Amino acid sequence: MIADVIQGLSTSFAEGHAMSFGDIRVAERAEWLIERVATAGTLVLRKLGETRAGEKAVHRFLSSPYVSAERIVETLAARTAAQCAGRRILVVQDTTEVNFSGRDKKRRGFGPAGDGKTPGFFIHPVIAVDVESEAVVGLVDAEIWTRSHGRVASRRGRAIEAKESARWLAGCQAAVSVLPDAQVTMVADRESDIYLLFAHKPERLDLIVRAGQDRKLADGGLLFEALANAKPLSTTDVRVAPRGPGDKGRIATVESRVGTVRLARPRIAGLSDAPKTVDLTLVEAREINAPPGKTPLLWRLLTTYTVSCAAQAEEVVQLYRLRWRIEQIFRALKSDGLALPDSQVIDAERLFNLTAIGLAGAIRTIQLVDARDGSPRPASDVIDTNFAVALERLSKRLEGKTQRQKNRHPPNSLAFVAWIAARLGGWNCYYKPPGPKTMRDGWTRLAATLEGYALATQCENPGIP
Repeated sequence: MIADVIQGLSTSFAEGHAMSFGDIRVAERAEWLIERVATAGTLVLRKLGETRAGEKAVHRFLSSPYVSAERIVETLAARTAAQCAGRRILVVQDTTEVNFSGRDKKRRGFGPAGDGKTPGFFIHPVIAVDVESEAVVGLVDAEIWTRSHGRVASRRGRAIEAKESARWLAGCQAAVSVLPDAQVTMVADRESDIYLLFAHKPERLDLIVRAGQDRKLADGGLLFEALANAKPLSTTDVRVAPRGPGDKGRIATVESRVGTVRLARPRIAGLSDAPKTVDLTLVEAREINAPPGKTPLLWRLLTTYTVSCAAQAEEVVQLYRLRWRIEQIFRALKSDGLALPDSQVIDAERLFNLTAIGLAGAIRTIQLVDARDGSPRPASDVIDTNFAVALERLSKRLEGKTQRQKNRHPPNSLAFVAWIAARLGGWNCYYKPPGPKTMRDGWTRLAATLEGYALATQCENPGIP
């Protein structure tokens, strides 16, 4: 019933994408499972299934020969593509690790995690963020894998295709392939500072990459010294994202310096076919007057953008700032939300399938967090329109006596629904805004409330699912 109440990602599976799974029944089960993850706020199979029969259905889906993480991701990406058409999109990619330290008993099919010993696996999602609203739109691509046991050849002696770093190039290719009707810029952290990423950039893609290596330049100098004598082009404020629990983030005042650089091709294996040089713009954002005890912000950003004025430099810095959106997805998937590392699924392939489903649920949570401050998107993105009256009544009941405790958003907006979910999750309209945990808990209660409403009014309102 709840899967009918909450619309969300339904069209991504049921309408037009059954071929990705090869069986319409599997496509419908995928739709149901994603909605269960989003509404229940958990990856525990027993809770997802609700009943013994439902739990068995989840197990069958995860074990189906028609189901794979790749197919799930492909189907989610198709919906994202439709939403991104005609928009300016920031594509953000990064890698996170799931380590089963202390929870590794009976795990099957997992290689070592980052420490080289404990079983675990890695997730490399590519997400779409709307530049204008800064809201997360959806999943573009994702790679989920575990490492093999045993020693591997020296990193410098292997071609890019044999390295895990190839995922960064694959993410760029996926962005232009999945989003043909959007204006796309890829943003990534220092791990993506790979020469071939710049040398083999797809034509329709712009790049903003934080430099991680003090590269040699064609003129014999070094990258980090390239702007040593440059005068600041502008001074602007940048919001620094929270770095962990208890950190509220801060506003940093940064000076921006800009120059063009010509990178020299590194002398390592696998680059003989790459161009000898690559021309880029270097934007350096350096914090001034950092608070005591805080490490001053220093971003050296390599970009394909042409930067000739202060406004363009500031735009590059502000776009890179949005990289933190993917960190929010990771927290919603792991520590602050779905608790993926605690999953009791012991087989690698089945857990990879569940992880792909979990990514969709984590993105849903962040979309609700985005909507709390006033999203222009309609409520029909996530809620069946037949529940409009129920939502208005519920909102009135949750409002308090003060103006701050009123739902000031239009009744048919996604922000209106997000406010209700936040209140149901325990937010009192004061102090800090509701975070992922509050929104997830409130979403679960909202779904259950609307399910009860649907059952109670089924005879009076046959249009309600």
